[in-house]
This record gives sequence, structure tokens and C-alpha cells, in this order.
Amino acid sequence: MHSGSGNQFVVTNWLIGANERLVRAGATRLRVVQEYRRRLAQCFVPPRHYGKAAERLNNPGAVVLLNGPSGSGRRAAATMLLEGAAAPGSRIEELPLRWEEDSLDASVGDCYLLDLSGVSDSEYPEAQRSLMHYGAITEQSGARLVAVLPAGQEWMLDRALSPLVVQLERPRGRAVFARCLRVNRVPFEPEQLDTEVLARMFSTSPMRELARLADLVVRARDSHQYGNGFEAWCVGAVAAVTDASDAVVRQLRDHRGGLDRALLLTAAMTSGAAAEAVLSGALRLLEVLRHERDDTPRLAQTGLGEQLRALAISRDGDGWVSFAQLDYDSAVRRHFWQNFPDLRPAFRDWVGRCMELSELRGEDRMRLVARFAEQALATGRPDDLCVLARRWTHPDAGGKLRPEAAAVLELGLSHDQYGSHLRSRVYGWVTAGPLPEDLARVLTDVCQQVMAATHPEQAVVRLRHLAVRQAGAEAAAARAAVLTLARGNRFLFRRLAMRLVNAGLSSPRNADILLDLLDPTDLRIQPPWREFTLGWRVVMNAMAAEVWTPVVQRWLSALEQRRGGNRVLHALLLAAAGDDLLLNRLYVATRAWAGQSPPGPPQVSPTRCRFREEIAERFCREIDLVQGVDEAGPGPDPQCTTESI
Repeated sequence: MHSGSGNQFVVTNWLIGANERLVRAGATRLRVVQEYRRRLAQCFVPPRHYGKAAERLNNPGAVVLLNGPSGSGRRAAATMLLEGAAAPGSRIEELPLRWEEDSLDASVGDCYLLDLSGVSDSEYPEAQRSLMHYGAITEQSGARLVAVLPAGQEWMLDRALSPLVVQLERPRGRAVFARCLRVNRVPFEPEQLDTEVLARMFSTSPMRELARLADLVVRARDSHQYGNGFEAWCVGAVAAVTDASDAVVRQLRDHRGGLDRALLLTAAMTSGAAAEAVLSGALRLLEVLRHERDDTPRLAQTGLGEQLRALAISRDGDGWVSFAQLDYDSAVRRHFWQNFPDLRPAFRDWVGRCMELSELRGEDRMRLVARFAEQALATGRPDDLCVLARRWTHPDAGGKLRPEAAAVLELGLSHDQYGSHLRSRVYGWVTAGPLPEDLARVLTDVCQQVMAATHPEQAVVRLRHLAVRQAGAEAAAARAAVLTLARGNRFLFRRLAMRLVNAGLSSPRNADILLDLLDPTDLRIQPPWREFTLGWRVVMNAMAAEVWTPVVQRWLSALEQRRGGNRVLHALLLAAAGDDLLLNRLYVATRAWAGQSPPGPPQVSPTRCRFREEIAERFCREIDLVQGVDEAGPGPDPQCTTESI
């Protein structure tokens, strides 16, 4: 549930399977995205002038720019506008702020989101140039584009873009909060919302904070620790939002010792873990900070249980730690990251070293990763996620922390403000040269399972670079991933094919991938015939005939099985047209295929053989016609003209 702009973290587990590849536990990322948008639609309250934007977007080729105050839910409005305009089952793709390799290849009905809300004043001019380029392509192609403009930068907007702007106004906060409660089946009476504190929050809080408040009410209800009615749940939730920060300040004022504060931060970062893990993590934090050690003998010091009680940290019967106040651990984390900015690099290094703690379970490490990512992104340090991902996939790590590296990258790539930055960092990695094996594996899985859900074209670009620049098993995994994406989507097939065509003659690896893409095996779509033909022309010129002949023969077998028709044969003929040597090799490949025994039961073999011979005769006759050998030959057999896949 998320009804405004800002951060939302969906934490999922990553497991290492028997084949040592990373797989995400639970729903696929695409399903997560779809579920998020479904929940957003349920909670969404349209802001004023939303209808005006929706009316403009009805027309193919429309470009709509959304402006409005910060916290008014501009990104949510943009997403819902595109959801309403998109065809059922289609994707909404988010565009990069900068161009990568190719300009946008849009088609009628495509829907695109461009979020400029996080760009700085210095970045805004370049972002506007990209926006104008995207807008021109959108208008020409009949696609649709909604862009979110940065708040407070109206004076920098190019005059040519001004007619496209729709000024949104803040939705009614009370309606947003009430809608979120109803979606989560929280019973309440309308008059219970008529409190002074809630009225102030409804009028001033960003939409994301109201959504968070509703979520805290749900957590208070589900915990069974805050009474049995809405008023009690709401008091606990409001206290968590409004009072927790002051409570943390008071607590730290009373506990100035290094160990006490280290225990408090560690407990907040690992809440739900064992008490022993909290102590080990706190000691490790003191080491990272080079804090002076207490020379008092350990037995003479305060015991762990007493230390935790003094800090109001609870330990249940199983030894797991938590805080009594709702969402207090979140307030502690925010306080340390916001008020000790000079220690943020040390906090990052400490989290990286905590992954070595034997007291932390797999789910503890994942929670620690998510909590760290939340604070790093909230304080404008997305590169800290990249630093840890590189460290956790370094050869010295022995592959043990690949799930954590994948998780921290997923959280960064899924972030509204910094997702584009993380995608650019990934692009820089994959284009810089060979990567460590574990990092290449993680990037392959993240591109295929995370980035492809919302940015499929960017995922294909990065996977192709991995497939070309890596070696061995890592290259094979990236190759399989990019082919899996392209074989199931005509748009991605077309884009990948053209990139491979442009690089095929200069790079044997690109030609190899192109041949695999043109193979009918595992192809789940009807290929776009122009790119299919151009691909075959490159393959036939770049590779030996004995390499591509088996693929041609598999296409002939597909025709025999009623899976292809004249378009396949015509594409192959056009690819070889003008080159008698290629046409001769195509002729030889077809005759060799006709002489093979078709697979299947012996009792149907004679019929299959005759049909196979008819296909070969027709194709060879067309090859002769192209070469001018038999211009008066008969036309194609009507029995052999089954069309399309």
C-alpha cells in the first residue's frame, strides 16, 4: 500500500538453490509490481485536475507533464493515469533520465513514465532535453508519456513544454487516510478521525506519511498489544509518527556511553534477531568506529540482560529482541543516520561486516539489508548500496553473500528516486569489462527478475553486455536470461535483434547470440519479420554454413509441424538474395533436411516423408527462381502454405 511519492520497500528473500543460482523466494518481481499497482488503485484518491490530465492522455501520442507540491502524490497520479490508458495486460515502462545506446523505440499503445521529481537544479536542463526528445518520439509513434516534474522548479521549465503541464493540487488527506484504512479492513467511525492531531496531519503531511500512518494502525491492530479498538490503535500509530523521534533524543541524552548507543543502534537494525547477535554487532560497531575498549574485566561488567533492560529493549522467551513502542526501532535508525552524517560511511562498513556474524540467521541478514538500504537511500547515499554489493560479491567472500548483494541491489533498483541512478551504475559495471564471477551472477539475476519487470529494454541491454563481455558459466547464464526475455516478447525480440545485427559482423559473440535468438527452439512469439530477415542476413555472412544450417533445418521442421509458413521461407530467401553462394548453401541445407528421416512413430513416417519432400521441393524451387534458374516453374503447392507461428 502506497498512495504517494516516496520510499516503499518490499522485502523478499533470495535463496541459493541446488544449482547455485540465485532465485527469489515467493512471487516474481513482475507479480510484485502488479500487486503494488492493484493496491495503489484501491487506495488512490485523485487530486484536483486529475481528470484534466486523464482527458489529455486519452489521445494516442499524448504527452502530459504533472506538476504540484512535494508530497502531493504526483508519481502515484502518473502511475494511475498510465494504468487507465494502458491496454489490459500491457506494461508501463519507466524511461531512463539519460540515453543509453539507442533512442526510444515506441509503438502505438505503449505507455511510458518519466520521473524527474528527484533531479537537481543542475541536472534539470539536461533532463528537459531528454524529455523533449522522448516527447517527440511519443507524439510520432502514437504512444503515451506522463512525466513527473520536480516541485518548485517551475521557473526553469522550458517555454515549449509549458502547454503540456497539468498542475495537480494536494488530495484531501482525510480521504486518503480513510481509503487506506478501509482497504485494510480497519473498522472505524468517521467521527473518530475528528481529532486535532489527525486534522493537522491531514492538512500538512505528505501522502506517503498518511499511508505510513494507516500502515502503523494496521500493525497496531495485528500486534494485539494496543487495545481492541480503532482509537487505541490510532493513538499508538500517531505516537510512533509524532513522538518517537523525541523519545529517542531523550533516551540518547540519558545514555551517552559508546556501548549503550552501539547496543541501541544494533538492536534497531537487527530487531527480531537473537540477543547474542545484538551484542556481537554492537562490539563490531565499536571496532569499526575505533572506539576505546573498556578495560574492566568482562565478569565485572554489566550483564547483557541488564544492559538491554536499561535501554528498554525487550527479549522474549526465545531470546529475540524488540522494542515495546510501535515502530520505535525505525525512529532509532533514522536518528542515527540523520544526526551522525559523518559516521554514515562507517555505518555502511559496519553493516557489511555484520554479515559475517554467525549469530544472524538468513532472515536476520535480509532485514538488516533492507533497513540499511532504507536509511542510505533516505539520506541520499545510493552508492553505499553499490559499495556493499561489490564487497559481498568479491572473490574473497566466497559466494556466501550473493543473496544479500542481490537484495540490496533490488531495493535500490526499486526505489522511486534513486532507481535510475542504480540502473546507470549497473550499466557502467556491465560495459566496463569482465566482472567478478559472483557479481556477474547477481547482476544477471537482478536484471532478469527485477529490472525486467519495469524496465525490460534496459534489462536486455545490460544482459547482452554481460553475455558478450563475461566468460564461461557467467556468460552462458546471461545469454540464457536475455534470450528468455526476448523469445517471449516481440518488442524485446526486435530491439535485441537490431542491436545484435549492428554488432554482429564485428563481434563473433554477438553473432552467436543472434543465431540463438533466430532459432525456433523455445520461441514463444511470432518473430517480427523485418528483424528476423536482417538477422539471418548477418548470420549467413558472419558464420560458416555448417553453423547456421542446423537452425535453418529446425525452421523447416517447424514448417513440417504446421508451426511456420511462407514468411519463414521468404525471410530466408531475402536474407540470402543477391549472393549465389549463400543461396546454394541454403539449397544444399534444404536437400539434406529432406533426406533425413522425420522423428515420430514408424507408421506415420511415409506421410511425413512425403510432406517433408513437398516442402523441400517448394523451397528449392523458390531458390531457383531467385537465382533465375527456373523462371517458368510451377507455383507453390497449396497444401504447404500454412501461415505463421
